[in-house]
Amino acid sequence: MKLLLTSAGITNPSLQGALVDLLGKPITDSNALCIPTAGYGHPQGSPGGAWRFISGREPRTPMCELGWKSLGVLELTALPSIGEERWIPWVRETDVLLVNGGDALYLCHWMRESGLADLLPSLHETVWVGLSAGSMVMTPRIGEDFVGWKAPTGSDETLGIVDFSIFPHLDHKDLPENTLADAERWAAGIQGPAYAIDDQTAIKVQGGSSEVISEGHWRLFTP
Repeated sequence: MKLLLTSAGITNPSLQGALVDLLGKPITDSNALCIPTAGYGHPQGSPGGAWRFISGREPRTPMCELGWKSLGVLELTALPSIGEERWIPWVRETDVLLVNGGDALYLCHWMRESGLADLLPSLHETVWVGLSAGSMVMTPRIGEDFVGWKAPTGSDETLGIVDFSIFPHLDHKDLPENTLADAERWAAGIQGPAYAIDDQTAIKVQGGSSEVISEGHWRLFTP
């Protein structure tokens, strides 16, 4: 699987160029499924937030409104009740999964419960575009600062598809707790490599290598 791990979606031309590069074709020729699940687990999540994400009415975090050839909704909480023979072909046939923000642990739980997490290693050409929690879920752990919904295990561990953690929304004007000093303190507890990225930055992962794409600012912390 190819990954574009963003803080706030496709917010600038550099990130859009990275997305097109991963797709290997224009966005207008690409089929997408969006995953709104993480939003329901966040304390500030709402049905309205899910609708804005799906309908492309959230200009601060562009994802679904980019001009896809087709766009569908993959709600992970529904998948266990309909059977893999129905939903796995939907995932295999799509070019890109657009994964909303919200609560990373809630998203991780439903990726495992639904079976999507087990399917990921076989999706060699599929592009995963994460937005905040949709990016953090691919990391080994999120750190106690970002624990909202409590996992049954009591852990802050996530899928570990990549070997680094992510602190999103660095220096966001509406998040006074997301300063660089806060990120440094958070990183000290991660005990592994970690990126703090602002909303103009993403991490592109392909073929085992990672590259920071940015028109903003970011910081890599190493143990």
